[in-house]
Amino acid sequence: MKLRRVVITGLGALTPIGNNLSEYWNGLKNGVSGAAPITYFDASKFKTQFACEIKNFDVTDFIDKKEARRQDKFTQYAIVASDEAITDSNLNIDSIDKDRIGVIWGAGIGGLETFQEEVMAFAKGDGTPRFNPFFIPKMIADIAPGLISIKHGFRGPNFTTVSACASSANAMIDALNYIRLGYADIIVTGGSEAAVTEAGIGGFNAMHALSTRNDDPKTASRPFDANRDGFVLGEGAGALILEEYEHAKARGAKIYAELAGGGLSADAYHMTAPHPEGLGAKNVMFNCLKDAGIDINDVDAINMHGTSTPLGDVAESKAIKEVFGKHAYDININSTKSMTGHLLGAAGAVEAIASILAIEHGVVPPTINHETYDEKIDPKMNFTLNKAQKRDVKVAISNTFGFGGHNACVLFKKLD
Repeated sequence: MKLRRVVITGLGALTPIGNNLSEYWNGLKNGVSGAAPITYFDASKFKTQFACEIKNFDVTDFIDKKEARRQDKFTQYAIVASDEAITDSNLNIDSIDKDRIGVIWGAGIGGLETFQEEVMAFAKGDGTPRFNPFFIPKMIADIAPGLISIKHGFRGPNFTTVSACASSANAMIDALNYIRLGYADIIVTGGSEAAVTEAGIGGFNAMHALSTRNDDPKTASRPFDANRDGFVLGEGAGALILEEYEHAKARGAKIYAELAGGGLSADAYHMTAPHPEGLGAKNVMFNCLKDAGIDINDVDAINMHGTSTPLGDVAESKAIKEVFGKHAYDININSTKSMTGHLLGAAGAVEAIASILAIEHGVVPPTINHETYDEKIDPKMNFTLNKAQKRDVKVAISNTFGFGGHNACVLFKKLD
C-alpha cells in the first residue's frame, strides 16, 4: 500500500513570546525571553516565583464570555490557536466534506486549574458536595479537540493523546498516519497546556524540576549551559493543519512544508529521568529518519527537547552524536525552550512550528542565555547560541520527550 503524502497548510500559535504566529516568529528570531514573575497568584512562598505566562491576552476577544467560563484555559488556548491555523490555511469549511476532517490534540495535564479550584473549594467547605456542573467537562484532557470539532462541525477522527511532554508530538504523528492511511484528508492537530497554577508550580518544585533563579527569571531557561538548574514552566498552544498533498494542491493551498515522518520510542528506564546514555532519544531519531526515508546527512536543523535540566540536555546531546556521527557538527541545533519555557503537552506543537518556520524563512532561532560551556556537552556542536543563524533549511527534526520515558520525533522537509 502506497502511503499518501502529508503537508502543512496552516499554523497557529499562542505562546509566552507572542500571541499569534507572526508575533511568535518575531520573538523566536529575535531571541526574546518569555520568563517573568508569576502574575496569576501570589508565588512569594514558592521556591520558584516565575514562569513563562501568556501576556496581554483577553480570551473574550476570541470566545464569548459565557462560553469561555465553561472552558479551562488549556481549552481556550486550543480554540484560539486552532482558529488561527484554520484561517491561515484558507479552508472554505462549508464546501469541504467535514466527515473527512478530524481533530487530534495533545495535552499532558489538561484542566489543572479547574481541578485545583474545585477541589480546594470543596476542602474549604463543610463537606457538602457543591461542585460546578462543568467541573468534569472543563477538566478532562479530551475536551479540547471535542470543542474544536463542535465549533466547526468536523466529524472525522477526534481524540487527545496524553504522553506527558510528548503529547502534542504524539498527536501530530497520529494525525500524520491517519491521513497517510486514508482515514481523513485534513486533521487539525497540535497541543495546549495551562499549568501555571499553585498546583503546577508546587508539584514541579517538589520534584526539584524547576529553575529557582528568582533573581533573574529572563535568563533562567538556559539549555546546555553549565549553570542550568531546571526548566521554566510555560503555557500556551500550537496548532497545525495537516492535509493530504493532492487535496491541498487541488484547492490551491499554501504549503509550508511536508511532514515526512515521525518516530516513537520509550526509554524504559525511569519515571522522570532520561536514560543517561540517551538510548530512547537515539532510537526515536533513528525511527523517525527511517519512517521519513531521510539520510542522516540530509538533516540541516534539530530543535532539541533541550529543557535546561542537568541530565536531559547531556543525554540528548549524546544521542545526537551517536545518531549523526560527524554530521552532528554540521547541523544547526537549538532549543526554543530557552525563550518559551517548557509548555509541557504543548511543547511538541509549538516547537514543530518553530522548525517549520525555520524552513519557511531560512533562519534557525537561537538558544539564548548561554554563558558557560558544560564539559559534558561537546562544544564543537553548533547549538545556535544566543543569536539566530541564517541557513537554507531543507530538512528539520523536532524532538519531544516526556516523563514516563515517552519519546517522539517529527521530521519536516521543504516541499520538493
